[in-house]
Amino acid sequence: MTASGFLLFDKPAGRTSFAALGGFRKIFPGARVGHTGTLDNFATGLLVVVVGSYSHLTPWFTGLDKEYEAEIRFGLGTDTLDPGGAVTATGEIPSLTALEASLGPFRGLIEQIPPEYSAIHVQGKRASDMARKGEAVKLQARPITIHSLDLVDYKDGKASVKVHCSSGTYIRSLARDIAAACGTCAHVSALRRTKVGAFSVSDAIQSPEEASVQTLHSFTPETAGLLGLGTISIAREAEAAFTNGLPALLVELGAGLSRDGDLAAFSGDGRILGVMERRSGLLAYKFVMPKGAGAR
Repeated sequence: MTASGFLLFDKPAGRTSFAALGGFRKIFPGARVGHTGTLDNFATGLLVVVVGSYSHLTPWFTGLDKEYEAEIRFGLGTDTLDPGGAVTATGEIPSLTALEASLGPFRGLIEQIPPEYSAIHVQGKRASDMARKGEAVKLQARPITIHSLDLVDYKDGKASVKVHCSSGTYIRSLARDIAAACGTCAHVSALRRTKVGAFSVSDAIQSPEEASVQTLHSFTPETAGLLGLGTISIAREAEAAFTNGLPALLVELGAGLSRDGDLAAFSGDGRILGVMERRSGLLAYKFVMPKGAGAR
């Protein structure tokens, strides 16, 4: 049985999120290795890495809020909205008063148009691939939430900001739109993700060489709570039925439930067995962990 678990990794700048996982694939041969939320090539910070059967848990990690520290450079716009892009616009440097006044409307629930250079698919094509080929890219605005947006420092046309936002937020788009509200242009010149939900980059390893089977984290009931999952305990005599996905067990388990939502199922000794969902009073399996797939 291949290793399964998750770990926290501080991604360095200059590597894509996918490429940054190459070292982990060598540490955990034969196991699927992925991450739960892309960081741009130029960005650093927290990647939650999932190994083996824990890849099934990716959607719940991905849906967590994020926190970032960003540097926005005003007066210079790029096609990618980051330092690696071609300069497409120049503009004035806004005053501190104008910048502070512009931030208010970006706090709370807002509509945001993602960058053209992004992994979002348009008619089956990745937007960034279309943009690089010179094809027209039309992306729709979508709702996001900026829980907090704080200006930490502003000097020489560069603003240091801290952002706490919902999943799906693009800091590059946020910088673009703040600059537009100031009547100018900008790009994100540095970006660091400091938190994913309750998980902090301060607890992350710096290199794949620090990873091992022993350092993988297990998915516990406490972790499930951090991801917004409910929990349910499966009796020892019912574990085999759960692992085999028997429908009859759902009727028995559902009888004691009163709220809809996703539920992480655990064995009596705390091993993650899978996730179920209860919708309109009906219980169903979302996925079942292979036998013995706990972190090890």
